[in-house]
Amino acid sequence: MTDKRTVFVKTYGCQMNVYDSDRMTDALVPAGYVSTDSIETADLVLLNTCHIREKAAEKVYSELGRIRLLKEERARSGRETLVAVAGCVAQAEGAEIAARAPVVDLVVGPQTYHRLPELIARARNGERVVETELATEEKFEALPAPARERTRARGVTAFLTVQEGCDKFCAFCVVPYTRGAEVSRPVDRIVAEAERLAGAGVREVTLLGQNVNAYHGEGPDGSAWNLARLVARLAEVPGLDRLRYTTSHPRDMDDDLIAAHRDLPQLMPYLHLPVQSGSDRILAAMNRKHTAADYLRLIERIRAARPDIALSGDFIVGFPGETDADFDATLKLVDEVGYLSAFTFKYSPRPGTPAAGRREQVPDAVMTERLDRLQALVNAHTRAFNQRTVGLTVPVLFEKPGRRPGQLSGRSPWLQAVHVSGDPALIGRIVDVTITAVGTNSLAGEIAGEANSRTGIAS
Repeated sequence: MTDKRTVFVKTYGCQMNVYDSDRMTDALVPAGYVSTDSIETADLVLLNTCHIREKAAEKVYSELGRIRLLKEERARSGRETLVAVAGCVAQAEGAEIAARAPVVDLVVGPQTYHRLPELIARARNGERVVETELATEEKFEALPAPARERTRARGVTAFLTVQEGCDKFCAFCVVPYTRGAEVSRPVDRIVAEAERLAGAGVREVTLLGQNVNAYHGEGPDGSAWNLARLVARLAEVPGLDRLRYTTSHPRDMDDDLIAAHRDLPQLMPYLHLPVQSGSDRILAAMNRKHTAADYLRLIERIRAARPDIALSGDFIVGFPGETDADFDATLKLVDEVGYLSAFTFKYSPRPGTPAAGRREQVPDAVMTERLDRLQALVNAHTRAFNQRTVGLTVPVLFEKPGRRPGQLSGRSPWLQAVHVSGDPALIGRIVDVTITAVGTNSLAGEIAGEANSRTGIAS
């Protein structure tokens, strides 16, 4: 039997990276690795990186500097430490990482995780390995299924990647260059993974994709299934009580998917639908290929199908050439939609993207002021939405113990964090909770009796 070694994984960025980190750990089990929470004792340190945020690469190099000291200390005690960099920074800057950071033994892009045991074996033999081939379909075919005990340890909610890559080529985005073209997993493989998750106690699954509503995987009948049809099939999996998906593009929000929100009780009334800007001029410069009016009409159709749906979005402030009038258009759109939440960012150039070389860069001080105003407006809408839930009784999926003794933590259908006092035996169950108060980042409630339960968001 292979001697057990330990692997420490640090994950940066998006939910897909969280999923990928779990699957990389699964892939290493046959090679004799077990996961550890202690970087100081790890035989393999793996950084799963994200290239979306500003200065992402520099943060990785800073972390590698600290790991170099740890590796040297362990070497003095005769202990080997391998260092691997994975993810989108690895894909975008693999050769530079190898040149700038001699501490790194292995650089591996997102599409070659299925080859980790082989690549690590080469690194252990003294080879410096850089592997950034884009081969998504092979990756999904070859990654092993996680062991049941590892799946059970991940809790009652889980991520499940169904699609990867993007063909949209927004001017600010590196995803087409780091994750490749859109590829969708076959339906039967997704269903099999969902059934394993449900069998291990998972009650809520979030389907992941860089452009998830562009899903077009092969169905059992040989035809291409869209996301609505996939979600309907997953709603039939025993034990899966809740389904979500992220991240979507407005251009791929079709009639079937809107109808699924109306017809499938398992599909939660929460939708992350990024728009990025409320200015048509900036949307065109971003290559989004929709207008603010297009987006608002789409929201109207979605709300007509599911009136209680909560929306979240992404916004970039300070995109090259953005004027005060452009930014005001974004504020107007936020007011019209009334988001429950939003991710808001200052524009930062991503090397290799069309927007990176544009001359009309907005000064940082202007971006900071706009970001503060946008966040304040989003926060006001969040508070208003949350306040409307006070007094309502809503179904809450309890996920884990809360921070205080006797407290449970769960999520509402609208993804709000909810805390109550309750029996730990309720973890993994959906229970009616009457919302009693709104906190800074969560709701407080009390477990309700079935007789007076009701659901819905007050208008």
